[in-house]
Amino acid sequence: MFLINCPYCGPREESEFHPAGEAHLKRPANPEKLSDIEWADYLFMRQNTKGILLERWVHRHGCRRWFNVARDTRTNKVLHVYQMGDSPPTQLKHIKP
Repeated sequence: MFLINCPYCGPREESEFHPAGEAHLKRPANPEKLSDIEWADYLFMRQNTKGILLERWVHRHGCRRWFNVARDTRTNKVLHVYQMGDSPPTQLKHIKP
């Protein structure tokens, strides 16, 4: 178990949160014009990064608010937490586990 620093409630155990996949995905402007293959690509294809991954999380047993997490998938270490709508920090590519 590890701690996540909720931007609204402060540090809490990981069991209070729920991950919801990759962050910063852009929904297609005209999904009705996409082929089935293009739509399936949008819905199911993700980076599955080995290393730093930007994810959406929700504090389901706390404030119930959504936020983004930069997490290293190799170590499970949370490197940065930031609010929805904020840009990811640019220094993340320089962080090493």
